[in-house]
Amino acid sequence: MQQLARWTTMKDLTNDIIGAAVEVHRYLGPGLLESTYQECLCQELLLRDIPYQRQVPLRLHYKGVDIEDKHRVDLLVAERVILELKTVEGLLPVHDAQLLSYLRLGRWPIGLLINFHVPVLAEGIRRKVWQYKE
Repeated sequence: MQQLARWTTMKDLTNDIIGAAVEVHRYLGPGLLESTYQECLCQELLLRDIPYQRQVPLRLHYKGVDIEDKHRVDLLVAERVILELKTVEGLLPVHDAQLLSYLRLGRWPIGLLINFHVPVLAEGIRRKVWQYKE
């Protein structure tokens, strides 16, 4: 947990994550499989000493009952930021809805939707914030 203190703000953390994603995109370019970008982004996060978990199960509670669900968050970075990676022609409202649902259900404060199938990665990044209430 000591390592997490190096980011004084969520913006600092998300900037570091975006920097890692940009490096992967610069190196690989668009047109590959999502799994390839995920593997390379994990390597880049590791090189930058940014902690992450892969394919984190999304715990779903419905009216007091735990529901076994098949949804998984692509990456959970520093236990605070979820990443949903895509390689699609264009991001759709359903992609935003998925990210917001994951944030709400997992009670994470922030998420990044990153589409690697773009000429310039900045065009494929969306940042979403969720303010949950207990």
